[in-house]
Amino acid sequence: MKQTMSNKANTQSLLSILRKTHLAEWEATPSIHDTTAWLDDLIHFLFPNNHLPKRNAYEGVLKKNQIDLENLLLSYLEPSGLQIEEVVTEFYNSLESIYHDLRQDAVKIYEYDPAATSVNEVIVSYPGFYAITVYRIANKLSLLQVPMLPRIVSEYAHGKTGIDIHPNATIGVPFMIDHGTGIVIGETTVIGKNVSIYQGVTLGALQVAKSLAEVKRHPTVEDNVIIYARTTILGGNTVIGKNSVIGGSVFLTKSVEPNSQVFNTHQLRITVKETA
Repeated sequence: MKQTMSNKANTQSLLSILRKTHLAEWEATPSIHDTTAWLDDLIHFLFPNNHLPKRNAYEGVLKKNQIDLENLLLSYLEPSGLQIEEVVTEFYNSLESIYHDLRQDAVKIYEYDPAATSVNEVIVSYPGFYAITVYRIANKLSLLQVPMLPRIVSEYAHGKTGIDIHPNATIGVPFMIDHGTGIVIGETTVIGKNVSIYQGVTLGALQVAKSLAEVKRHPTVEDNVIIYARTTILGGNTVIGKNSVIGGSVFLTKSVEPNSQVFNTHQLRITVKETA
């Protein structure tokens, strides 16, 4: 009997702890479902792939999306801590610029990928373009000091594409990701204009420590650089100079001068077995 009462008391204690913790975290977190629904609606508005709004409905669709974002922010933020209405207005004022940047990204992918048959194919079916789209949306929200939401939408894209781009990274226009699976671009990465990155590339930190949160930990990649598959480049002081080509499976922790070509010199040896 005493054991039963003790178990019951322990259960009640756990439930009390969970309720307090869950309530505090729930109040500080936007709904994942509502967040991804808002993001999907926004991307579909910018790049519709199955039906177009009627001409006179565009303004209404955009207004609904704007209201959805405002409600999302109000659901977990105090208006006194963040000027929500001003943030929402500024985000949608920047949407035309984001759209033009994304069109340039899509054109670059199309022009560099021989398998792409049209810019529209890139937009509706390429995971690399989708990841870039979500990054540019998340990055703008992050620049507006919106907490939590940018990371949630970034991780949503990460789960769908296998491409992990931190919303605080700085990425120029145009930008190309080809294939993309396994790409990691860290928080303090700086990428210039006209850069191409292939699958499995990591732009990461030399070490991971909480004390380095305010330090530039990730590389800088200057304009017109190509980084081929499975290459790892680490360190906040590492700079890949403009117009450089970094070959596949390279590991770099030091800077590379502009106009460099860096290749892995590992030699593959092939022998043919003699037959009797």
